[in-house]
Amino acid sequence: MTYSPSKPKRIADINIDYTALVPFIGKSHAALSNYNGALSHLINPQILLAPMTTKESAMSSQIEGTQATLTEVLQHEAGENFDTYKNQDILEILNYRTAMDYAIKLLEERPFIHLNMIRDIHKVLLSGVRGENKARGEFRKIQNWIGPKNSTIETASFVPPAPNEIIDYLDEWEKFINSDYSDLLIQLAIVHAQFEIIHPFLDGNGRLGRLLIPIFLYSKQYLAQPIFYLSEYFEKHREEYYNNLRNITQNDDWQDWIEFFLKAIIEQSKINTQKINQILELSNRMKNIIQETTKSQYTFNILDTIFSKPIFTTSSFAKSASITNRKTANSILQKLADKHVLTLIREASGNRGNLYAFHELIDIVDGE
Repeated sequence: MTYSPSKPKRIADINIDYTALVPFIGKSHAALSNYNGALSHLINPQILLAPMTTKESAMSSQIEGTQATLTEVLQHEAGENFDTYKNQDILEILNYRTAMDYAIKLLEERPFIHLNMIRDIHKVLLSGVRGENKARGEFRKIQNWIGPKNSTIETASFVPPAPNEIIDYLDEWEKFINSDYSDLLIQLAIVHAQFEIIHPFLDGNGRLGRLLIPIFLYSKQYLAQPIFYLSEYFEKHREEYYNNLRNITQNDDWQDWIEFFLKAIIEQSKINTQKINQILELSNRMKNIIQETTKSQYTFNILDTIFSKPIFTTSSFAKSASITNRKTANSILQKLADKHVLTLIREASGNRGNLYAFHELIDIVDGE
């Protein structure tokens, strides 16, 4: 059987039964609004939610087959080393997080999503990892396909549009993403699916498409912070996620995809809101515990440090908390460990210092 490249439906020709989607539209907007309200209560969301950003990076990469966990990424950042394959997985996850930060910076320079921005983000996403030699930062000029390992174009499950048609589709996609559409979340569902269908790069399309979800919401000023994560839901419902995308190209079924996408927003908004509230409560509680336990002038530095990097060595803790005296840092960590705020997960050995974990935060972020 010979496969021909897909011919995505033009966005203007997509037929949607809005009446059938009304219950999901209302609930998704309400759930996302509640989430945004929780975000607005955080004084320093970039610090408090840093592990959640890492979790999203890990989940989005896991959909593509990486095996590294949140804990392993945090351990790696604290100086732990793993085998070559695991280290590659971790680097892909860290690149996702770096690409997210870079996208936010680009939005500050030009407050809308454009194709040059997409290429620049892709370049960061694949820097120094598997796939970096696949035209990093460039729209593909050859035909590719999606399928099981070692599949051919004849056995592929999906063949994206021909490379000579990509720019035409992307120009339409760029206009649509920056247009005023009747419903923002349905617009986002179409934006994400159409990007995956166009599949403009040789590698990294899935991760970049998911990364664009919070970027889109932030660029439209729908969220106070560019922090909203759907990859956990997509990973949990991976088969349904891919089947619904496939049904668009095979059966022109946009209705089921949009319903699935809105359900993802509803469910994940609730989960993320609960996690934010738990993190905020934990932060307020820890601020008092740290002050009472350590009687330290560095209370707020300590708080920010253990929330932004909940696994750390003594030296990295001292540096991050701006504690210049090593004995003072050791004393603080010992007191917090005795109070069961921190857990010593590896004692010092050779050139490696003690390794501590703030498990209460990790359990919130990594929990279902």
